[in-house]
Amino acid sequence: MPSWRTWHRPLMAFVASMAVLAIVSAVGLIVDDRVLVGSLIWFKPFKFSVSFVAYGLSLAWMLSLLPRGRRVGWWAGTVVVGASAVEMVAITGQVIRGRRSHFNFATPFDAMVFNVMGATVAVLWAATLVIAVLLFRARIADRASAWAMRLGAVLALAGAGIGFQMAQPTPDQEAAGGRGTSTIIGAHSVGVPDGGPYMPLTGWSTTGGDLRIPHFFGMHALQVLPFFLLTLIILAPRFARLRNERVRLRLVLVAAGTYAAVFALVTWQALRGQPLIHPDGATLGAAAAILAAAAIASYAALSSKHASPAAVDTEKELVA
Repeated sequence: MPSWRTWHRPLMAFVASMAVLAIVSAVGLIVDDRVLVGSLIWFKPFKFSVSFVAYGLSLAWMLSLLPRGRRVGWWAGTVVVGASAVEMVAITGQVIRGRRSHFNFATPFDAMVFNVMGATVAVLWAATLVIAVLLFRARIADRASAWAMRLGAVLALAGAGIGFQMAQPTPDQEAAGGRGTSTIIGAHSVGVPDGGPYMPLTGWSTTGGDLRIPHFFGMHALQVLPFFLLTLIILAPRFARLRNERVRLRLVLVAAGTYAAVFALVTWQALRGQPLIHPDGATLGAAAAILAAAAIASYAALSSKHASPAAVDTEKELVA
């Protein structure tokens, strides 16, 4: 595996800058008592900078593993850096001004800032799509690693796509005149106004649906699935079945399928205006079905006739 020192340099520089911004934002949370839309004003840049540290590191690592298409990957990663940097400048600049960065059309300047942010999100999504395509085309020796990265990228794209839904006018905003008269267009919450009671640390609504939940959950598949595989590799010396690459691949596929199902569930829950911590019977039933399916699939993967380290590989496999 390539040394982290050789990973995509623009992404690594961006990760370092986001780490610094996270520290600055943490200090801001302590010394700046301004509140905006129900939370401390430096909370948003803090969350975004921490998220971008994880996102940038994941992409830099994945790009280092590409055996071909490195030039296209380098440019795609650099575009991600540029778009993300513009978004963070916009978010932080609005914090300094004491203004909302998201959904704010109160003044022509505020509207311009949010429209620029919308464009950067679209560019970021497209560049990540290019990286996902490169991962699907790449011949990566370890199939479990290949599919952990590929499926993580697909789920991250789905999670990022939730952002486009947030930018649409809510029913109340449409009733009030939509884009013609509203100063706030779009929302994180569903069924309740933004800025109401929220969960600690995450800031997610406790009284209505919150689209930030599937947005967060989907985007961080990019870290969760590779980390899940890393856990299997670490456990392999102690558990003989996990030494078999085929078993690890099947468990990664089970994990990805389960993750996708939970992503769909929390998206459905949010769109129905239901808080994450107050699920109804339908949500609990779906969650139980997902858990049961995951348990059965995991058992099947571990108890397969090919689960033994000494099993002979004779059936056709996924081509990495």
